This record gives sequence, structure tokens and C-alpha cells, in this order.
Amino acid sequence: MTVDERAARQVAEQARETRWQRPSFGKELFLGHFRIDLIHPHPSGTAEDRERGEAFLEKLREFTESQIDNTVIERDAQIPDDVLKGLKDLGAFGMKIKPEYGGIGLTQVYYNKALMLVGSASPAIGAMLSAHQSIGVPQPIAMFGSPEQKQEFLPRCAKGEITAFLLTEPDVGSDPARLGTTAVLDGDDYVLNGVKLWTTNGVVADLLVVMAQVPDRGITAFVVEADAEGITVENRNAFMGLRGLENGVTRFHNVRVPKKNVIGKEGAGLKIALATLNTGRLSLPALCAGSAKWCLKIAREWSTERIQWGLPVGKHEAIAGKIAYIAATAYALEAVLDLSSELADAGSHDIRIEAALAKLYASEKAWLVADELVQVRGGRGYETAESQAARGERGIAAEQVLRDLRINRIFEGSTEIMHLLIAREAVDAHLSVAGDIIDPDADRQKKMKAAAKAGGFYAKWLPTLVVGKGQSPAGYTEFGPLAKHLRFVERSARKLARQTFYAMSRWQGKMERKQRFLSRIVDIGAELFAISAACVRAAQDKNPNSQVLADAFAKQARIRVDELFEKLWTNTDDSDVLLAKQVMDGDYTWLEQGVVDASIPGRWIADSAHRESTATNVHRPTPR
Repeated sequence: MTVDERAARQVAEQARETRWQRPSFGKELFLGHFRIDLIHPHPSGTAEDRERGEAFLEKLREFTESQIDNTVIERDAQIPDDVLKGLKDLGAFGMKIKPEYGGIGLTQVYYNKALMLVGSASPAIGAMLSAHQSIGVPQPIAMFGSPEQKQEFLPRCAKGEITAFLLTEPDVGSDPARLGTTAVLDGDDYVLNGVKLWTTNGVVADLLVVMAQVPDRGITAFVVEADAEGITVENRNAFMGLRGLENGVTRFHNVRVPKKNVIGKEGAGLKIALATLNTGRLSLPALCAGSAKWCLKIAREWSTERIQWGLPVGKHEAIAGKIAYIAATAYALEAVLDLSSELADAGSHDIRIEAALAKLYASEKAWLVADELVQVRGGRGYETAESQAARGERGIAAEQVLRDLRINRIFEGSTEIMHLLIAREAVDAHLSVAGDIIDPDADRQKKMKAAAKAGGFYAKWLPTLVVGKGQSPAGYTEFGPLAKHLRFVERSARKLARQTFYAMSRWQGKMERKQRFLSRIVDIGAELFAISAACVRAAQDKNPNSQVLADAFAKQARIRVDELFEKLWTNTDDSDVLLAKQVMDGDYTWLEQGVVDASIPGRWIADSAHRESTATNVHRPTPR
């Protein structure tokens, strides 16, 4: 399927939620307005929510400690059936589903705490539960399903029928305009044909959310029974990490789906997917924060126990710096997670930017934390837990955590796509007022009208970026020693907005191609959001140790912010793009000589033509 760049962008743009009906801390931050009032005092749930959540966490902790053996899952590359049955009996597949539909009814905050807990016992189980509830059937049906769909599907999900989300295809990743799976109306049914790749939970799923093109209507979301005639799970995929993940390739051949199984309306599939991910993305930061906390525990215990040159290794400066980074980052990741989740639960904020920043930041920083733990552990960090145990030492799965975390920089929007997604929202105000100025198809009259509109906007907005509370020594004194960091955030937010404006003025419509510049803009915003979250959490905790951690994190983050600001305009972006073009043109194939390519022969992209499957169906129902 051939789709040009303009058409692809149009599909993505139509799927965006363009209105901002509720306040957003993240949106204001990128506009240069540090709205601390939107996140402080730190929001918190009700006593009833906490009681329900703590009661479930207690049961889940007992189960994870007694029934889940990560070593077995890693060795067998499969979650045992008795563990899945136990999780179903516990209600873990219905954590976010309302009690009226048979679920536990946890808030986003406690759902994340549960994922942190079970994910620390087995990252594969954490990923399975997350995919089931955050992007599988429960979330889109809860948000967009009809009353009849909620009554039909949510009780089944709460009881443990596993669900999966099917969007990606062999030749379609983050460019849904090229989606090849079709759904053609035939009487009272749609007939589905196509192939879906990387279907997390797809090998064991009972219910599927499938995205397909309805001719002349657009991408549409369907609930599909996984055992319907014409569905074949052709392969269970294997990965460098999350070895217990039931991820596969699913082919649809003339699969009939009732009209009543359309979620929302025809053509609304991408909007539903993006809206679902606004809160669904918070599950990955939960798993990342949990991993960072575990890394801190292991780093502390090992660095105290291991003696080199007469001292515990943690007392040598080279290792002490790594421990400090792990501790400060673990605190910040949980602070970002809790703040974003509390805002989601409150329902009074638009958290699309906050959730995206949390996903981006947590996936990148948790990976670095795990890498530092492997380095702290030395050779033992590279050795498997089973090997360590076999020779008489405690089996620490540091290398597994590093492998398992790597996918989070790709799952649910790669780092590169998250940068572009957040950047699009960050510059939305500029693009909205620029409008026809940067539209190559607009005539002279439209451009002049747009210029007048832009002039009015910038005449009001730019003066707000000149001075602010961050320049006053008395600013944010209610935060005590942390006030200086919030003053930095306020000043940096205004600077960030000014730099964005300068870039918009310089590149105008070409700015969307300055992806590395936009990535740095987003990364600065992410660091400022994390500093804010850490300081607000420390203020809520009223714990001197929290103050120390927030202060340490802010100091580290401020250095990164300064470096990112410097790189906005001092970089090798243009020369790198030129070199990349030359490489792709084949100018440097001589550099590839002297090695052997041991890759397994085959096509770069698998065939996804519509046809009947010739493969053995490896779909594996789980015990109920």
C-alpha cells in the first residue's frame, strides 16, 4: 500500500485530540508558564480508594512472594498455567475494571503500585497484565464502549479472559495510514482480512482489539473473539527480554465480526487508540519505576558487601556516583508516576502530555539505571542469576532486568515517536496561530490574514516570557531548600518557550523536519517536569530523606538541562543528516568490508498479503 508523506501526516493529524478543555501542567510548561498551582498541593485519592488498594496489594504481595518464580519463567520462556490461574482467581486481570462489572476497581495510582509489585517478581507477568488492561479490551471498552458492550465484555475480562491489542503489521509501525488489514461490511457482519505483528498476549488471548481499515470510512476498532473461524496465530515471537511474553503473529482470513462489536464508530479507531493510551501509557512508567527501585536495593546491598582495596565498593567515588544516580532517579521516577497517576484519577486535568512525558522519561532513565547496576555488579552483572546460584552465590538477575527494560523504549510508542508526539503538542499553539502562513497551498490573502492573527497572539504571549517568579530570591520559599530548583524550572520554562519561538520563526513549516532539535526541546521539558514532580512529592512527604533525594535529583537534572539547551544550537545535526544520506546512497559500503554477515537469510519484511493461513495455529488457551 503506497501512501505519500502528506497523506500519512494527515491521517495522524486527524487522530489527534485538538481541543484542550481541561488544564494541563505539561502544556503550560512548554508555553513558558510554570503553573505549580496545577500540581501543588500534591493531589491524592480518597481514604476509600486507599483502603481498597492496600487490601489488594497485600493479597498480591503474598501471591507474588509464594507463587511466582521468575527463574522458572525465564528458563521455560512461559508463565506457568497455575500462576495464570492464581492471578485470575485473585482478580489481577480486573484490577482497573469497576466492581459493578466484577472487577477490583483500583485507581490508576494503585493499579500502578500493583504493576510495580508483580513486575518486580516477573517483568513478563507485569507486561502481560499491563497489555491486557491498559491497551487491551478493558480500557477502550470502559472509555468508548456502549452499555451493552460493557455488560458483555468487561465481566469476562475481570474473570480473567486475556485480551490483546492488534495494530502493528509487518509493514506498518508508527505510520497507521498504511494499515493493510481491512474490514468490509457484509450484511450484519464485517469481514476481516490481514496480518498483525507483535500481538502482545495474542498467543493466549481470548479477546482481541483489532484495528482495521473500513473502506471509505477509515481505521476502525473492533472487539474480536480470538477463537473465531479464520484466525490463525502463525508464530509465537521470541525476544531478547521478556521471555515469558506471549507475543505472536496473527492472520485474519475472512473472519466475520458482528457490527455490534465496533468500538465507538467507524473511522474513530486511531482516536480511540490515542485516547486509551493517554492513561494506558502510565503502566510502563510503573514497571520502570519498580525496576529502578529494585536496582537501588541490589546496588545498596552489593556495594556494602563487596570489599575492594580495603573499602566497600560503594565508598569509592566512582561507584558512589552511580549509587547516587540510581537512588535519585528511582525517587524521581516514582514521583513522576505518582503525580501523573493522581492527576489521571482526579479527572480534572488533561494529562496527555504528562502521561507521554512519564512514558518517555521513565523508559529512558530506567534503562540507564539498570545499565549502571550491571556495571556496579561487574562480571556478576553480566552473568545470569541461575549461573550465579549454581556456583553458590545469590542469583541476581541484573542482566535480565537490562534485557527486559530495553523494550520499554519501543513499546507503546518508541522514544523517537514519543519525542515527535510530544513535540507536536508542545508547538501546537505556534502551529495553530501560524496556520496558513506555513501552509504551502494557502493563497496570499489567507497568509496575510494568518499573519495578522499570529501578530496578535505573539504580542500578548511574548511579554510573559521576559520576567517571572523564578528570578525572585523569594520565589517558592514554601518549598524550603528545594525552592531554588523550582525557580530554575520557572526560568527554564520561559527560556524553553523562547527557544521554541525562535526556532519556529527560523524554520516555520520546515520545523517538523528538525526532529533532533524537537527531541531536545521535549527532553528539556521532561527534565523540568521530573524536577517539579520530585520537589512536589518531597514537600508532601515532609521527610528529610525525601528532601535529600529530591535535591540530589534536581542537581543532576539541572546539569542535563543546561547541556540540552547548549545543544539546541551547537550540534552536528546538519552534517549528520548529510552523512546518513551518503551512507544510504552506498558511498561507504567499503567500510563494511572485512566482516561476515551471519544473519539468517530472508525477506526484510514478511509477506502480509491477504490469504488463507498455511501455518499451524499456535494459539494456546489458558486455564480459567
